[in-house]
Amino acid sequence: MPFLIARTESVVKVMEELEQKDERKFRKVRKTLGLLSQDPKHPGLNSHKREAEKGPNGEDIWESYVENNTPGAWRVFWYYGPESGTITVFAITPHP
Repeated sequence: MPFLIARTESVVKVMEELEQKDERKFRKVRKTLGLLSQDPKHPGLNSHKREAEKGPNGEDIWESYVENNTPGAWRVFWYYGPESGTITVFAITPHP
């Protein structure tokens, strides 16, 4: 079952900036979101739960790879919900 991807305003802004300034990275992020919507556990995403963090309503926070083995590799941070069948992406950023 595919998931609906909800994006926060800050994620929309990051994607708009990437589309303008770094088309290659923008395409990678878009591909990652596509895979995430089809299968959050897709092996290429290397999705894993962030143990020390929780979402706004206590949801588990997940991290998925946009890139790997790259200096400053980008990551997508998300949680399931708020509705069933929805994934909320709240950050897209270089790996901390």
